[in-house]
Amino acid sequence: MTVEIGTDVERAVQVLRGGGLVGLPTETVYGLSADARNDEAVRRVFETKGRPLGHPLIVHVANIDEARRWSSSWSQTAERLATRFWPGPLTLIVPRALDVLDVVTGRRNTVALRVPEHSMARAVLSSFAGGLVAPSANLFGKVSPTTARHVADDLGDAVDYVLDGGPCVIGVESTIVDCSVNPPQILRPGVIGDDDVRRIVGSLAPVSGPSRAPGMLASHYAPRCEVVPVETFADAEALAGPDTEILDACSDPVGFATRMYSELRRCDGEGRRRVVVVLPRHDGIGRAVRDRILKAAAPR
Repeated sequence: MTVEIGTDVERAVQVLRGGGLVGLPTETVYGLSADARNDEAVRRVFETKGRPLGHPLIVHVANIDEARRWSSSWSQTAERLATRFWPGPLTLIVPRALDVLDVVTGRRNTVALRVPEHSMARAVLSSFAGGLVAPSANLFGKVSPTTARHVADDLGDAVDYVLDGGPCVIGVESTIVDCSVNPPQILRPGVIGDDDVRRIVGSLAPVSGPSRAPGMLASHYAPRCEVVPVETFADAEALAGPDTEILDACSDPVGFATRMYSELRRCDGEGRRRVVVVLPRHDGIGRAVRDRILKAAAPR
């Protein structure tokens, strides 16, 4: 059976209020959303994705006021970043409020929060009037979805409804900043870069310690085909062959980011054995693209 795909925001809200799962469009990727206050619904997200329990989820909320209610200690750093970048592709990690479910945070003493910019996501959150967990709507560790059809193809009728908001305009997951430490740390790069964050908060600390946020595992975002990252077009041409696709992420990193996951899915669909990706420079959104491609290429 196939999942229902549509554009009915109130239908999506009704499903969520009933404890169901909804494929939710955001500006970054499509999320598998569920009521963040409903333990059973959240556990169903983990089961549907095959995601390990203990891997924390991001809670999506409608505005800064709602975000503050999920935190026991909302810092000036979080306030400045939220004021500058929300709604938008930024996730903030802050000390959790006591009533946040353990299953959402992986039993950590922090919670990850985001206010998305996508108009449909905002309409759902406004009508739902609560927080929604929404990890990427795909099988854990696999290529993220950037269209409603990707969600349906990956998860089928394990999802109760997919809200079709069109292709995602950014195409890579949100930047994650840990505001529970001082100086803050960027745990996952995204379109909002290091320099953007530094302009608001000053210094940043280097990342250390075990995985404690989405996207921090060594292997992630992986298609079925082998992914081979290279630094130059000469390197790519040396690997050319009849079953190999060469993708250029270097010439236009912003444009490549929007279609990166669709391109990886296309290569899988065409039965490519290997995808060679010419990496962009390590700045701006290029850092996020490199992060995703290197993790897609990691041993699985």
